[in-house]
Amino acid sequence: MARTPTGHDELDRVLGGGIVEGGVVLIGGDPGIGKSTLLLQALDSLQRTGQKTLYVTGEKRRPGGPALAPPGAGRLPGEGAGRNQLEKILATLDATSPAVAIDSTPQTVYSDQLTSAPGSVAQVRECAAHLTRAAKASGTCIVLVGHVTKEGALAGPRVLEHMVDTVLYFEGDTHSSFRLIRAIKNHFSAVNEIGVFAMTERGLKGVSNPSAIFLSQHNRAGARQLRDGDAGGHAAMLVEIQALVDSGGPSPVACRSAWTATAWPCCWPCCTATRAWPAWTRTCSSTPWVACASEPAADLAVMLSITSSLRGKALPKGFIAFGEVGLAGEVRPAPRGQERLKEAAKLGFSVALVPKANAPKKNDKAFEGLTIHPVERIEDAMNLVRNLA
Repeated sequence: MARTPTGHDELDRVLGGGIVEGGVVLIGGDPGIGKSTLLLQALDSLQRTGQKTLYVTGEKRRPGGPALAPPGAGRLPGEGAGRNQLEKILATLDATSPAVAIDSTPQTVYSDQLTSAPGSVAQVRECAAHLTRAAKASGTCIVLVGHVTKEGALAGPRVLEHMVDTVLYFEGDTHSSFRLIRAIKNHFSAVNEIGVFAMTERGLKGVSNPSAIFLSQHNRAGARQLRDGDAGGHAAMLVEIQALVDSGGPSPVACRSAWTATAWPCCWPCCTATRAWPAWTRTCSSTPWVACASEPAADLAVMLSITSSLRGKALPKGFIAFGEVGLAGEVRPAPRGQERLKEAAKLGFSVALVPKANAPKKNDKAFEGLTIHPVERIEDAMNLVRNLA
């Protein structure tokens, strides 16, 4: 399927290579996260390649704050249509025939054919249906912008998500300049891709090497610390996992990922439930409960990190581990293991502990400088780490 690049590699990767003619995209995110900034930059890039663009907004103010707007945003690339009446929007689309059109306030759009208020289920469904038909008939790619509620879901009727071709989430920590974009629905491509942006004074800039950002920059391996290989889409991304076990009380362990910068939710006692877990750790008065549901390949890294904390000894410098651990103590292979190892070698890691099934079958220059230790069971991994440390 033919695609038109937006000029932003991170966004194009999540979209599956670029925008699709006649496609309808819904992008959601917290207010002020940078949705308008990202889309304005994309429109600016598209216009520079000769594509005609249209920005529709029901708000009177210029979208995107002046401090975060990309160069040229004061002129609003394309034509600005400050209207929220469906019939006028459709007439503008028909008259201008843009390659890409963005509606930044779809919940305020209304049709004169309905008596219900803007934002109601009937209005959203009717307006979305008309815009979708217009996109398919004209070949214009239409992008709708939504906000995210406190629960993390897109605000407004969920019917909007079901009517579009692609749903993207643009998210990030308010205390960090980094932003993450991911797809949860895409009729034209896979949904396992992740894009990373950094918010700068001149707008959003794609991050070509996100692994380096989400790993500590210290030169010495800190105590109770471990790095785990986490694959996102076609590009492997490394994150850091830290664990601290308090042996003086029953408080559960908090395993923290530098990727999300939040504690992992408690779900199941992966450590004490594993029969191969050393007996001396079960005598500890604290009970470590850890959830690795979103990335089972982090099991091995989490368990080794907890062991490091219990022993009070740092893991080797330049150490990385990944693999799923079963309740019987077996270390299962992780998906895209070769990509994880190549990313680790590229970033300068020297020692890798991986499932036996993920070990390279032959010598590969991509793994130069990285000593790979394959293991089949968790006790083998424990013994190996003990000898390395």
